[in-house]
Amino acid sequence: QVQLVESGGDSVQAGGSLRLSCVASGINFPIFKINWYRQTPGKDRELVATISNGGTTSYEASVKGRFIVSRDNAKNSAYLQMTSLKPEDTGIYFCNINYYTIDHFGQGTQVTVSS
Repeated sequence: QVQLVESGGDSVQAGGSLRLSCVASGINFPIFKINWYRQTPGKDRELVATISNGGTTSYEASVKGRFIVSRDNAKNSAYLQMTSLKPEDTGIYFCNINYYTIDHFGQGTQVTVSS
């Protein structure tokens, strides 16, 4: 059974930093690409960062240069280091794995950035 558990969300002031974590179980973690999505009220879930099984990363334009995605395969974990946070970064952040054509998400972790 695939399980993803996110943590690390919090309320911070603009300009602050947070590090989100995602721990996976039930899968052979190292072979899968990991995605981080953000959900804000009234908007579709938005892909913000991706890390491939080989460590190649990509970012949505608004977070490039401020967010860093990483993974630790020995810990079945992925991370999203967020710096220079802005109020528009507020939302629920989810990690995601597409496991043999089925998308799996965790329960999400709330990030709130106040101005």
